[in-house]
Amino acid sequence: MDRRSFIKLTAITTSSAALASCGNPENQLIRFVPDEDIVPGIATWKPSVCPACAAGCGLTVRVMDADAEVVRNGQAGVVTIHAAKKLEGLPDHPVNRGGLCARGQSAIQITYHPDRLTQPLRRSGERGDGRYEAISWADALAELVRQLDTLQAAGNQKALALLSRGGVSHRALLVDQFLAAYGAPAAVSFDLFGDDVLRRANALSFGRFQLPTFDLANARCVINFGSDFLGTWNSPVSQARAYGEMRQGRPGVRGLFVQVESRMSQTGANADEWVPVPPGTEGALALGLAHVIVANGLRPGDGAALAGYMPAQVQKITGVDPRRIERIARTLAEASPAVAMIGGPPLAHTNGLFSALAVNRLNAILGNVEQPGGVFFTAQPEMFNAFRLKAEATGASGPLAALAASSPQMLLVDGANPVFEAPRAWTVREAFEKVPFIASFGSFLDETSALADLILPDHSFLESWVDAVPESGSLVPVMSVAPRVMRPLYQTRAMPDVLLDAGRRLAKPVTLPWPTYEEMLGSVFARLPAAAEGGDAWSEAQEKGGWWGEPSTPAATPARVAVAPGATEWVPPQFDGDPQQYPLYFLPYPSSQFRDGSLAHLPWLQEMPDPLTSGMWSAWVEINPATAGRLGIAEGDIVEIASSQGTVRAPAVMFPGIAPDLVAMPVGQGHRTFTRYASGRGDNPVSLIAPMRESATGALAWAATRVRITRAGDPDGRLILFAGGMREHVEERR
Repeated sequence: MDRRSFIKLTAITTSSAALASCGNPENQLIRFVPDEDIVPGIATWKPSVCPACAAGCGLTVRVMDADAEVVRNGQAGVVTIHAAKKLEGLPDHPVNRGGLCARGQSAIQITYHPDRLTQPLRRSGERGDGRYEAISWADALAELVRQLDTLQAAGNQKALALLSRGGVSHRALLVDQFLAAYGAPAAVSFDLFGDDVLRRANALSFGRFQLPTFDLANARCVINFGSDFLGTWNSPVSQARAYGEMRQGRPGVRGLFVQVESRMSQTGANADEWVPVPPGTEGALALGLAHVIVANGLRPGDGAALAGYMPAQVQKITGVDPRRIERIARTLAEASPAVAMIGGPPLAHTNGLFSALAVNRLNAILGNVEQPGGVFFTAQPEMFNAFRLKAEATGASGPLAALAASSPQMLLVDGANPVFEAPRAWTVREAFEKVPFIASFGSFLDETSALADLILPDHSFLESWVDAVPESGSLVPVMSVAPRVMRPLYQTRAMPDVLLDAGRRLAKPVTLPWPTYEEMLGSVFARLPAAAEGGDAWSEAQEKGGWWGEPSTPAATPARVAVAPGATEWVPPQFDGDPQQYPLYFLPYPSSQFRDGSLAHLPWLQEMPDPLTSGMWSAWVEINPATAGRLGIAEGDIVEIASSQGTVRAPAVMFPGIAPDLVAMPVGQGHRTFTRYASGRGDNPVSLIAPMRESATGALAWAATRVRITRAGDPDGRLILFAGGMREHVEERR
């Protein structure tokens, strides 16, 4: 599919002439017979599930007839199909209530992307050079089965590894059961910006290894430590909707919002009061606020445990004036209900668990756990308890590092790209290059899929059954599910069905209870209570986009509050790099467009200006103007950022909302292999991250690296700012 077809199908234009006139005239396309049930010009709306992050937002997809360039039996042609034209939020879904972020809106481009893989591929060149030959599904499945049979015959099933993006879903449950039946270890997941430190803290404090749901709509005061909950963290659409209700949804009541962080985020820019603190000191401030509240009798609590956090002592750690600490603490106690939040950079330090436990203690003192306006935990289906127990026992980043060192004989990759996302010191690419056989289910050739020997491309989320089990963002239990909204455009197959098919073909078959993924979903949802008397929960779920409990206020039974030993003892953060050689802290943060880089291939997101810098189609480094002046750096200058792990170069952006001793870069650009829209756009800031770990959990401390920055050259045009005028992208002139 060429670029003009791509644009047409993603609803930028509806001119049917565009497809007919595009492409090379010598490549004539065959017009296949259209779907018989199409009614020209009539739109229908079908439910789906957003794939852009783990929040599990519900979608409603506008579907109309359109000419599409497709592949049928290996032959390219044009067919009139029911094509998805627009994504919107599903109005009744408990998580997003009709809202949808820009990343979710852009997800439609996954299906129509011109660089999407259209059929199975087998490596024909050296590993990593991107040379593949097209093969049939019969040959692809035969190769996958042959490799699995070889391990099975040698009694070496444990040498099979499967790497995914993680998250809780029925797809993940099927994968887990397949691996167990085959005799392989459980799947390994990796998320650069994972939240297992917060989950561990919640398990210690409240008995729930889970991300919280905040009842912001009923809060009168919110203090947030570091998380970009309106932009990229946790369940941003749900949180933004509730935040709007807190600020404007109650006549005569406008909730107060205080943000604590070292670099102003999109969320911080919305705060009534912004409190800058040094990286890794947020927990000390939280305990300082708790001390004031307890010491002044504003709430009950263990004053002895907080004795070391008098405002004057906290000032030495955080630099925050004692009078300000006193004022904020009294506001939290008096503006009830009040709630404290933490996530993102504060938990990405070596003392991240301390900070999370400190905020949990503050919430417990405020008395808001499982109370209106406070902290809740969304009920989760029991069938997924094993996932959480496994994650609680192992953490998120430890298994990937172990996998890289374990020398598997066969690796299956499902949606993960650790070659791009993992620290260089973990040598993931080098480890994967030694694996005898790698198969990827990726729809695009990214840095990890480019190492595969066999690629079995998955359907897009609009072409297959999709599901999600939201961990957070709703006060009622939710299981999202939806059938395909359109026929597959290409010769792709759903990954769960490929696994089920391969399992049946083995010399020693691995047979699960369901012949297809659809039947697995049906068997699960059929056991749930129906909303209508005498109804069928499975049919209802397909029609409305999922199953969820009745809207009600959860029982106000306080969760267990037992802060772990030592949680009130100040533990300073540790950083990689000699301060004399590397004088600046480095913050690689999730970008508003791409989060961790997995969405950088979508051009709508590339051309979406960053909300704070207006940067687009480019990478940059943010630096305080005072620091830049001292170093002789001006806006747009090319600078070199160096850590103990290596160097990257990027244009400088003057950013007043950052501490003078901190520089920051959004993660997402710097891909070497990830379609025409993402490849070759600067350097990857993840390559600077040292392999520091949170001391208690072993999670990657991705904000614990020091750097130095030096001017390396004059502006060279690679920085594109919306405020500085639109520039046509070179790829768009082709």
